[in-house]
Order: sequence, then C-alpha cells, then structure tokens
Amino acid sequence: MMAGATRPFLAADVGGTHARIGLVSRTPGTAQPVQVHAYHRYACADWPSLTAVLEDFVTHLAPTAPIEQCAVASAGYVLGDAIVNDNLPWPVSIREIRERLGLARLAVVNDFEAVAFATQFLTRADTIGVIDNTAPAAPGPVLVMGPGTGLGSAVLLPGPQGPTVLATEAGQIALAPGNEREIAILRILARERSHVSFEHALSGPGLLNLYQALCELEGREPTLARPADITRAALDRSDAHAVEALEVFCGLLGSFVGDLVLLYGARGGVFLAGGILPQIRELLLTSSFATRFFNKGVMHAYLQQVPVRLMEHGQHGVIGAAGLYLEGHSATEC
Repeated sequence: MMAGATRPFLAADVGGTHARIGLVSRTPGTAQPVQVHAYHRYACADWPSLTAVLEDFVTHLAPTAPIEQCAVASAGYVLGDAIVNDNLPWPVSIREIRERLGLARLAVVNDFEAVAFATQFLTRADTIGVIDNTAPAAPGPVLVMGPGTGLGSAVLLPGPQGPTVLATEAGQIALAPGNEREIAILRILARERSHVSFEHALSGPGLLNLYQALCELEGREPTLARPADITRAALDRSDAHAVEALEVFCGLLGSFVGDLVLLYGARGGVFLAGGILPQIRELLLTSSFATRFFNKGVMHAYLQQVPVRLMEHGQHGVIGAAGLYLEGHSATEC
C-alpha cells in the first residue's frame, strides 16, 4: 500500500562523491510509480552540508512547489539525529534538514536498497550486457552491487505482493584472493588493518590501495595519488601499475559477484552499478571479470544462466528512494 505524498516531494540519493536530488511525485496506475519533475546532480565536495544542497535545489529547481516531505537514500545507518556513514564528506543532521526546509516528514533508506528497488523499472536499453546470455533471466532474486566511494550491495526478492529489498553489507565480507598476486596484495593490505574487506579493494579508495600495493611489490614509488588519476592512466595505458590495478580490480569484482550470486541464489540476474564501472566499461568488458565470475567449480553451469548487466546510476537511486517511501518501506522515518 502506497503511503502519503500526493503532492510533489524531494527524493535524494546521497553518496560520498555525488548527491542526486529530484522533485518527484506519485504516478498511480503506471508501470513506474514515480515521476521525476526536476533533477540535478551535485558534487558533494562543493557544498558544506546536505542541507545546503537540498536548499539550493528547492531554491533553484522547485521554487514554487510546497515541499513537505523528503526521502533520503544514503549508505550508513541512522543513530539518533545523525546519518552515520564514513564515506560521506560531512555529517548529516536529520533535525537540521527538517527544520531548515520546513519538512513534516523525512524518511531515510539505504542507498543500494533504493537502486535495487528501481531496477524493476529498467528496460534492456537502459543497461549494457557484461555477461549477456540470450535467454531471459529466470524468476528469482536480483543482485545489485557496485563500487563507488564504498562498495554497496542489495538484493531484490520477488514476491506475490510485490518485491522486498534486502539491504546488505556484503562489501564488508573478508577479501578472498584468487591467485598469488592477489595473495601478495592482501598481505600488504593486512599490515595496516586487522580485517581486510572487499571494500578495501573494490571502491575508489580500494583502487588506490591496489595501485599502491602493486607499486610496493615492484619496488616503485607511487606517482598517482587519486583513484581518478589511476583510472585515467589505465585507460590511456600511460602507467603499467595503473593498468594492472584495474585488471586486478575487475578480476576481484568478477569473483566477488559470482560468490554473491551463489550466496543469494540470484537467478534473476545481476545489475552492476556504482560510480566507477561506467567509466571503465570497455576495460571491464575485456578484463578477466567473466572468467573469474564463472570460476566456481561445479557451479559454472549454474552461473552461465545468470545475466550480468551494467547500469548507469543516473536517476535510479532517486526513483528508488521515492518508490520505497511511497510503498512504506523506509527504514527510518522522522
């Protein structure tokens, strides 16, 4: 049963790098229950707070709409008045947002939970095949995961009354190397932390970790200091260690995605999201991703039936945040 929000309201998809804001409304009786009236993507580093971002959006893109409700999709969790997430560039105060924007209701949902909810409205043209068998996906759970500032993951579970979305912390699973080179990298990463997760390799900061570890293994000082620089150097092949870092990144990703498909029984397919993969699309398609995805022993034939597709993040987090709120599935409502 959809809840409230007959008037336009705000929906926000907040990550460590970008905050995507939309003015949305409910559209009953259609395949997609959310209509986006206005949309803008903000670079988080350019703004002092999420409140300032939302205020700018309301001022410039929704100046005449009476805004009383807002749904925020964010990684992390709610603790008292705050959204707690180490990947966000600033603390987020729920009370400040409500008071400054004059909101009657503010709901918080998990960011990848929102993206997973939105995948049910995707068309084939919205995505690119990474492992693309010709048969349609079988009925079953759908896995959504992707590296960005962190490593997010969620599962869409079909049901007779509509889907349920399971938010997960799969990115915190212990990193499992698949060859001697990755074992050597793990040894280096483990010197600085007692627990090395997949997020420590499969994220923007994780890509930097991989690059620095590879430089150390070759006795070379790193010359690239940002994930974006490593990606650029790998794509133009101007730095051999950057190229290898992206290759290791894609191989680990394929292995991890295959593990998650088996863990959740994700016969319904996989959508790869996040901010990094669209930038390295061509490299991903020619990398060891597929080989590592299928390298699961007797489960190879099972995995051959599971399509893996790449999606652009775009407005999907905003649509998912709004949809979850309208369906009454927000994790926290204030």
